[in-house]
Amino acid sequence: MAFVEILNVRKVFGTKENDIVALDEASLSFGEGEFVTLLGPSGCGKTTLLRIVSGLLRPSSGTIRVGGRDVTGPYSDYGFVFQQASLMPWRSARDNVLFPMEILGKKDAEALKRADELLELTGLSNFAKSRPHELSGGMQQRVSLCRALIHRPKLLLMDEPFGALDEFTRLEMNDLLLKVKEETKASVLFVTHSISEAIYLSDKVVVFSRRPARVHLEFDLSLPAPRNQATRFTPEFTEAERRASEALGILGAH
Repeated sequence: MAFVEILNVRKVFGTKENDIVALDEASLSFGEGEFVTLLGPSGCGKTTLLRIVSGLLRPSSGTIRVGGRDVTGPYSDYGFVFQQASLMPWRSARDNVLFPMEILGKKDAEALKRADELLELTGLSNFAKSRPHELSGGMQQRVSLCRALIHRPKLLLMDEPFGALDEFTRLEMNDLLLKVKEETKASVLFVTHSISEAIYLSDKVVVFSRRPARVHLEFDLSLPAPRNQATRFTPEFTEAERRASEALGILGAH
């Protein structure tokens, strides 16, 4: 049974005289606990779709369902991780993580325990009292990830969260994200421009066409488990990269 259903979603920006079609009849679905990556050219509507799934943006037409319920506006059972960590500079790492619980009026002993568990899971226990300027870019994104997970959401939305990091840190964050997903059992809808990152992280890759975005190709991955950096050098990984590259027009189809 599908946990997230995206059905014939269309999004048009602008006026009738100057319409910009960002999404055109986009449809996909995935089950609870799955990791799905949206892959496609810049400006093709991937971020727009994430915002529609979150309820922060209304589609022009089409339907979004999460957990069997239609999404008609913002709701609480998701976490969002953006490309920039966007932490509050005057707050410690722990207090940044706890901010959503303050908004929900649930900053209690259980929330504090949960925050400390997440900081430990992401290797930040020794930096709980540090402020954002005292943390590296990778550490800041770990705090952002903890903040998105503090209220135990069933769905995690991630918009190019590692795009601003150096390659070595990005690889580390990929491994951390797989670990966090295994621990939390959250479903993940992830946006990236990196073919390699998409293949490494995902149970399913969805390749979008250029704007107006349509689902051009959707395929499941069955890489050897557990995944680690050596996975990137397996024949299965190389074949999946080739398939995605062809769909993106980087390689000519055979």
